[in-house]
Amino acid sequence: MPESCDVVVIGGGQAGLAAGYYLRRAGLNYVILDAAYQAGGAWQHYWHSMRLFSPAEYSPLPGWGMPRQEGEEFPTAGHVVDYLRAYEKRYDLAVRRPVRVHQVRPAGERLAVESEAGTWLARYVISATGTWECPYVPDVPGREAFAGRQLHTVDYTSPQDFRGQRVVVVGGGNSAAQILAEVSRVAEATWVTMRPPRFMPDDVDGRVLFGVATRAAGGGAGGGVSDLGDIVMVPTVRDARERGVLHARPMFVRLTAHGVRWADGAEQSCDAVIWCTGFRPNLTHLAPLLPGGRHGEVETEGTRSVDESRLYLLGYGDWTGPASATLVGAGRTAKATVADIATRIRES
Repeated sequence: MPESCDVVVIGGGQAGLAAGYYLRRAGLNYVILDAAYQAGGAWQHYWHSMRLFSPAEYSPLPGWGMPRQEGEEFPTAGHVVDYLRAYEKRYDLAVRRPVRVHQVRPAGERLAVESEAGTWLARYVISATGTWECPYVPDVPGREAFAGRQLHTVDYTSPQDFRGQRVVVVGGGNSAAQILAEVSRVAEATWVTMRPPRFMPDDVDGRVLFGVATRAAGGGAGGGVSDLGDIVMVPTVRDARERGVLHARPMFVRLTAHGVRWADGAEQSCDAVIWCTGFRPNLTHLAPLLPGGRHGEVETEGTRSVDESRLYLLGYGDWTGPASATLVGAGRTAKATVADIATRIRES
């Protein structure tokens, strides 16, 4: 028999846990279904040197701040994983794993959440599956002809895999800049971007971004985080600038069997291409509800779906709330989402 509850949360990463915190506090009957075998969300899959942009105290989930990491001003990804696992235990959140949701479909007055572990009937569903499982690589001519190695950010772990090689890093964001910075120490690295990279001022880190996002979320004056630039000048990126390697070339026009071809017809040989080209929302499970969901095309009012009022989306990017894909931003959007759901349940 299907289980029934007020709310099903799909995804047990930072956004799902933040939702669980507020659902528990609101006294609602809920369950968090997480496809992973362990707590920690996407943080458990990042490359070895990945760090937060700010000290631990500027990256809290609701209720309990992240403890500082001994010997590290900016916490490592592993420290964030430890924090998320401890957070889940601290609040005794109702997480079921590993449970992969296949689809969410209408079922009369409820939504049926179908998974390999059974079906849940929910009054409301919060989708918080993130983007990590949907890496995006642009459809560049010649990709299939390239004889070298191609990998995405999700596949990258360490620069040592590229020692002595010729590597092209593609992308204009933080991941590309950080990976270029460390790969360029062991390999001949070329950085390629679709548009000129936008660097934030050297004195801007997560502490400043925290303040800007807070003002934006509160409707304060001034622009949002994106107005400051796209790339945070963390120490490794500043070092790359000092070494003279932080220079991007415009995007090549195609891949060849042994390298890339530039717009002027010149060719450059390379052994590997690292695509740091971002992600798309992981929304395939919502296809029965939202025709455009499979392609990440979802219209929302705040975090609530315009097309299906019983569905909310958390943590996918700014279109689901300012800085909602960050730890602190996930907490803000989760609070508003659960408050709206609780009000609707009381009034029904």
